[in-house]
Amino acid sequence: MKGIKNFFFLICCIFLCWGCKPSVTICFDASSPQEKYAATALTNTLIANNYTVRQGNGDYQIHLDIDGRRLVAEAFAISSEGKKISITGGDARGLIYGALSLSEDVRNGIMLSDCRQKNEQPAGLAFRALKHNLPWDSYRHSGTIDQHIETCRDTTYWEAFLDMMAENRFNTLTIWNLHPFPYMIMPKNFPEASPFTAAEFKEWQTLYRTIFRMAKDRAIETYVLWYNIFTTPQLARAHNLPVINEERHFYMDADTSEIVKRYIRECVTQMLDEYPDLTGVGPTLAEGMGGMTPEEREAWSIEVLIEGMRQANRKTKYIHRAPASANTLSGGSTSIEAERLTRAVIEQEAEMGFTEGPIWVEFKFNWSHGHSTPKLIKVHGGELTDTYWNPVPDNYKVAWHLRNDDFFCLRWGVPSFARDHVKMNTHPYVGGYFLGSETYIPAKDYFTTDPAHPWKYAFERQWLFYKIWGRLMYDSDTPDEVFQAEMIRRYGKKGQNLIEASSLAGATPLRFASSFDYTWDFTLYSEGLMALNYRNRQDPNSRTGVFYVSVDRLIHQPPLDPDYVSVAEYVQTIADGKSFGPTRITPLILADMLEHDCNRALALVKDINPGKDKALVYEIADISAWSYIGLHYAEKMRGAVALQTYRTQGGEENRHKAIAHFEKGLACWDEVIAVTRPLYNDMPLVHYSEMDGKNGTQWRENDHLRFHWALIRPDVANDIEIAKANPRISSPPK
Repeated sequence: MKGIKNFFFLICCIFLCWGCKPSVTICFDASSPQEKYAATALTNTLIANNYTVRQGNGDYQIHLDIDGRRLVAEAFAISSEGKKISITGGDARGLIYGALSLSEDVRNGIMLSDCRQKNEQPAGLAFRALKHNLPWDSYRHSGTIDQHIETCRDTTYWEAFLDMMAENRFNTLTIWNLHPFPYMIMPKNFPEASPFTAAEFKEWQTLYRTIFRMAKDRAIETYVLWYNIFTTPQLARAHNLPVINEERHFYMDADTSEIVKRYIRECVTQMLDEYPDLTGVGPTLAEGMGGMTPEEREAWSIEVLIEGMRQANRKTKYIHRAPASANTLSGGSTSIEAERLTRAVIEQEAEMGFTEGPIWVEFKFNWSHGHSTPKLIKVHGGELTDTYWNPVPDNYKVAWHLRNDDFFCLRWGVPSFARDHVKMNTHPYVGGYFLGSETYIPAKDYFTTDPAHPWKYAFERQWLFYKIWGRLMYDSDTPDEVFQAEMIRRYGKKGQNLIEASSLAGATPLRFASSFDYTWDFTLYSEGLMALNYRNRQDPNSRTGVFYVSVDRLIHQPPLDPDYVSVAEYVQTIADGKSFGPTRITPLILADMLEHDCNRALALVKDINPGKDKALVYEIADISAWSYIGLHYAEKMRGAVALQTYRTQGGEENRHKAIAHFEKGLACWDEVIAVTRPLYNDMPLVHYSEMDGKNGTQWRENDHLRFHWALIRPDVANDIEIAKANPRISSPPK
């Protein structure tokens, strides 16, 4: 009997040995914060995957080295010889990317004994930035934004956010708010400007210094961006300035008094001197400059902002935001004269010698809605000429600002769109991208109904969004298999079809935004098929705000992408006996594209049983929601064509077709509601806004308004009533 027990003990030991993974020793320069971060990240992954990491002679030796002679900046190479694995970076950032790449392989189930040989390097975009809005002294003000303050004052949030950035190869963090200086410095010559006690200020100072230090440890550059011309209410009261601006309106007439110039100039200098880990700055020449010409704004910038940088004890990197206005107003406009002026000023700034590296010139790609067409149609204010890049500049680079003001709740991931976008818009004069929203903050998850969800922060819900953009900005040839592998790691075999399904369903907001022209952020919200309406003065019941797009609005709305055809143009062209070229996307072609892709996406996720995996429940639900939104939009397009045909040409059969399409579209919308109602709260979104009746130039975020697809169902159903009751002949809505 004893022999049998010993036999079974021996067998168990053999199986345990087979199940054990070997030990690992990681060799690195502990004096380098970046190498220490790379080694720590790799160590954590190995331990989580049952390896033992120890000092001395482990079964495997992993060596971290930097070789800038063999590899370019940000590049890395991984090689193995026996049980020695070498990770080499062209610089510290490349080394971190190499360590994180090996970590990714280990998480995906690849054994160290099967370590893959790799050589990767960036494809040309040196500036890969995320735009992160801050909830204090924010650009706009509402409870929607304020709810993030507690999360964003917690350094563990920033640690997680910066880890995500490093893993996805974003190399720049830009943080934005209206007037950052009181939170970062106690102005030496203007202590009266501070709203804080010494103890309160110390907490803010520690927060900023910690963010910048953690970013530097991860080889991530940091920029502070702000708006001009603003001060604090405390300074305004102390010096009897004409405007106190307690409400923090951003469309204000400029205060160019000498006291304000001196205050801001000294703040810039002191901030740069007191935060050596801060990489650069990016002031804005738009808000708070009402009444100033473009020439006056640029002159003020050089006298105040640039001079403040020049007086600092070090050089700094610099973002010159392209002017939002070509006149004295605060809204958007462009002109070739303003472009020539701005280029001349940027080149003048570059010659002053206060900057380090090229100046980054920021343009909003397709204004506030970069998730539309990858073709550059316009920037903030309108269309551009080639003035900024003809001839190609040698001292500055364009950085496209790819705004996302189109979806905040639903997960999104279309690798082909990001890949095409980067490939189409990387030119010799382009240095990179910003990615981020105007006011949305990816910190607190206020969307999800289930408080026991498996993620902590809002950005973790959109993991695929960040992974796609970061990796494809680094190298646009990164294959879909990289994203597919992450899906399978998270969800096993159930994740095999999710990248394809996400790509098919995720085309819905892109197509909507391409087919519907817009300008600033409030003018379109693709997630809800909503757009800005101005009050019709002939209708006392109408309001100014962001509402579901009615069929009347859709019929006459011009598209953004010139390949798309509006409903009105299509119906008139067909009535005239004419046709469209093979590249034009008519409303009916668009409807067919949406129907095909969305039905295919639904088929791919139909038989996936998520079981108790809550994260997978949401992945499938969001793909389904986008699909039903797309199917709804397809029926809405078909109904709009039929209704406009009836209005202009008659035929009761056309009106009946329109009604039938709108009824089918409403059924699809009900499917959206059925999918999202159990999972998502009624959401306070910054897009759900109204015009402030006291000041027509200011918008207020109404904290009592909420968004959910269920809440706008009456507006969706109203298309049916419009088709039933509308007169035959219509004109564009006013």
